Amino acid sequence: MAMLSFERKYRVRGGTLLGGDLFDFWVGPFYVGFFGVTTIFFSVLGTALILYGAAIGPTWNIWQINIAPPDLKYGLALAPLKEGGLWQIITFCAIGSFVSWALREVEICRKLGIGYHVPFAFAVAIFAYVSLVVIRPFLMGAWGYGFPYGILSHLDWVSNTGYQYLHFHYNPAHMLAVTFFFTTTFALALHGSLILSSTNPAKGETVKTPEHEDTYFRDTIGYSIGTLGIHRLGLFLALSAGFWSAVCIVISGPFWTQGWPEWWGWWLNLPVWR
Repeated sequence: MAMLSFERKYRVRGGTLLGGDLFDFWVGPFYVGFFGVTTIFFSVLGTALILYGAAIGPTWNIWQINIAPPDLKYGLALAPLKEGGLWQIITFCAIGSFVSWALREVEICRKLGIGYHVPFAFAVAIFAYVSLVVIRPFLMGAWGYGFPYGILSHLDWVSNTGYQYLHFHYNPAHMLAVTFFFTTTFALALHGSLILSSTNPAKGETVKTPEHEDTYFRDTIGYSIGTLGIHRLGLFLALSAGFWSAVCIVISGPFWTQGWPEWWGWWLNLPVWR
């Protein structure tokens, strides 16, 4: 793939966090860097261990392959390889690859001279994953509280965890997370549809400008957040969805052990209802 003219400005040495010039090079359109190498290492090792776990398991059915965490009796200790130790190493590889990719994004941002919005956003997704397999199990005293790696087994874990706290949708942090998820899709759908209608006018009409877009929403709902504002809003909504989804599971168990409907007793006991 030929290098575009403007890319020559950015494909320069420097901006690396670790490794100096050792891995400061590009392969086609892809920047490598030290953290690109560690990403490949952890990804290949983790994938190989998943395949190994499938090989020693009872089936090669992709829906039923399951890499389970250690039994609760092992607590926070290292478990034997075939009794959850494999899950522990795979989890370590996953975190290593995710963090490496985020740091590689930081290096690219430094080369481009732009803000760290992309790696910061990815860091929120990493936090959501780490909260499930490290933070919550650590707070509950056993790695066995992490979720298994497998399609059906993971869905079973989600269902069982929800039933442990009765109606999990009564979890207030879960409510916030779901609200932010749906609001994100709604806000960006409005934005996407507006851009599509503006840049694909009817035959004989001209392509509309941002001024037309702002005018449309001012006339429709009385306010337009603007072309830059909608992207900032989308970022805020998306990151909030990931953050509160992590919070909703971390507080379930370590900080609240009853059914979530019972948490709302404070609301029912307000003087206004008496």
